[in-house]
Amino acid sequence: MELTETNRDHPGVHNLAFQNDSHGVDVKDLKGLRDNSQRIKNSQNKKTVHANQGDEYINIESDLRENKRASVDDEQPRLKGNLEKKYDEICEFCKKHKTRIHYVFYGILITAYLAVVIAACSLNFQRALPLFVITVLAIFFICWDFLIAKYEDRIAAFFSPGDRYLKKQWFWLKWVLCAALIITIIFWLIFDTLKRGSRQLISFGGLVMYILLMLIFSKYPTRVAWRPVFSGIGMQFILGVLILRTQVGFDVFKWLGIQIQTFLEYSDAGAKFVFGDKYTDHFFAFKVLPIVVFFSTVMSMLYHVGFMQWLIGKVGWIMHIFMGTTPVESLVAAGNIFVGQTESPLLVRPYLPYITKSELHAVMTAGFSTIAGSVLGAYISFGVSSSHLLTASVMSAPASLAASKLFWPETEKPLVTLRSGLQMAKSESKNLLEAASLGASTSIGLVANIAVNVISFLALLSFLDSALSWVGNLFDYPQLNFENICAYVFMPFSFMMGVDWEDSFIVGGLLGYKTFFNEFLAYERLSKLIHNRQKGGSMYINGVKQYMTVRSEVIATYALCGFANFGSLGLVIGGLTSIAPSKKKEIADGAFRAMIAGTVACFMTACVAGMLTVPSLEVPCHILLGNASNFTDFPANSTELVECCKHLFTSANHLEEIFPGGNYSLSSWKVCCQILGQPAVHCT
Repeated sequence: MELTETNRDHPGVHNLAFQNDSHGVDVKDLKGLRDNSQRIKNSQNKKTVHANQGDEYINIESDLRENKRASVDDEQPRLKGNLEKKYDEICEFCKKHKTRIHYVFYGILITAYLAVVIAACSLNFQRALPLFVITVLAIFFICWDFLIAKYEDRIAAFFSPGDRYLKKQWFWLKWVLCAALIITIIFWLIFDTLKRGSRQLISFGGLVMYILLMLIFSKYPTRVAWRPVFSGIGMQFILGVLILRTQVGFDVFKWLGIQIQTFLEYSDAGAKFVFGDKYTDHFFAFKVLPIVVFFSTVMSMLYHVGFMQWLIGKVGWIMHIFMGTTPVESLVAAGNIFVGQTESPLLVRPYLPYITKSELHAVMTAGFSTIAGSVLGAYISFGVSSSHLLTASVMSAPASLAASKLFWPETEKPLVTLRSGLQMAKSESKNLLEAASLGASTSIGLVANIAVNVISFLALLSFLDSALSWVGNLFDYPQLNFENICAYVFMPFSFMMGVDWEDSFIVGGLLGYKTFFNEFLAYERLSKLIHNRQKGGSMYINGVKQYMTVRSEVIATYALCGFANFGSLGLVIGGLTSIAPSKKKEIADGAFRAMIAGTVACFMTACVAGMLTVPSLEVPCHILLGNASNFTDFPANSTELVECCKHLFTSANHLEEIFPGGNYSLSSWKVCCQILGQPAVHCT
């Protein structure tokens, strides 16, 4: 027999056909042996696969049997003790009456809080007045939210007849309202001019000028919807009157500014611990920047508890109803009062891919025309008025929407028009401590960004000044620098806001710092001017003005209160593109126009402040008379000047010190003699 080559499937397993043929085994036995061999081979293959796979192979059937046996063992009856039975009964009772228990717990806490408020008010109501006001406002809004959530349909049905009537009559009613608003402003300007002088008229003219410029250079001048424009300016004016012209509003915002300033000073404890007792020797690094960290931590905690979302929602709802803007625009503009230009769009992140070009322009403009709460604390630490910074932040929100809708009118149909409001993004932190830690960690990038920008921009500014001085020296003008160039460019704009002509050159330089670098440098320069005025001394040294009048400082504070600069331009494009990549082209196309609109919105806010500012609320008489002697700030018929002069002459009649601390100069006496026409005994 011819032998043929055989294959070995596995080591040690030979070809049975070849072996059986050589030994003369029967065919049936061969078939049985072949079957048996195949079973053995399959069993060996299974064992080999199991051995090779190891832990990666899971025997499901065996696991199921083991789990079943374990569950049967667990189901075996077990006797419970009395303590365990009582515990189970208590847990069952708590689950059954969970809602009632919550109500009882909250009721006890609210009762205890009200008892504390009543006790504090009974001991000293004047001291407990802020707590009382906060409590009343909290009760009002809690009741409001409860009623809206439970009876929204009934409330809407109750007011629906009035809503239908207004829509039916709105065509002629809107013209009546506009005419009434214009007539009111005109008469107010007339009477206010008679009382305080003509300085406010320049600010009003500046406001009209900026509106006309925005209309001329508008994207679609013939398609401007005037309701958001006029209602935004109207909201500015109303807020300005309440805050700057009423004693109650002025005192409230002044109190809020003082409280915020006091609150931010608690950051000194952390700075002192980390940097030592002499941390104020490096004021900006160890005093200003820790405030940014502290404020960012607090804001993150307020976001976690939902307070910031609630507050932004309320402010956005007011602007949406009053101005007729879309929910996305209104919420982002409201959010920019408290957070930065890259953080506020995150509130409406799911809706950004569906907004129109005009809405996107409004979102970017709102970011450029306001500042974040974190850097607000830094500017306050410079010495800038906290009450005016707060007022500027609030007034710039409606101004941003007005300027945006004038510069880029709506030409498309908005897709996001939710009646019940937008669902704002919630905090990602699990608890309050994590929220605080996350806020502090998030501020690292902000602090680093501020520090490196200030270092680089100051270095660049020093180089530019040196280069410009060298060029100017070639033409016998060595004092040429970047500030002077910006001052000449922006001087007309600052003068039309209501700044004194002598101060418009300085304010123009500040506006240049803010536009081409950032507002940090501008506010730092403004703080030096404020400190120079507070110290007193000569107003001019070698022909250079050392400080400005209070009115000019106030208007400059409002004009600088925004992120509209070229550095923020790249920040907005990068931030919004990462949030809404589908809108990349629209963002790049509209960013520069949005920066211009944000700048003009700040200028409009400054014009309204110039119309309404009353410096006598915060200016001592010796400064008031000193400014009047230079004829740069106050008209001769000012009632505040008359009161100061009367006080001055009354002091002389009672033989009191006429020149306390050398504050009152001879020129101040001459001004008072001219105003009051006093006899020669006082004016000799």
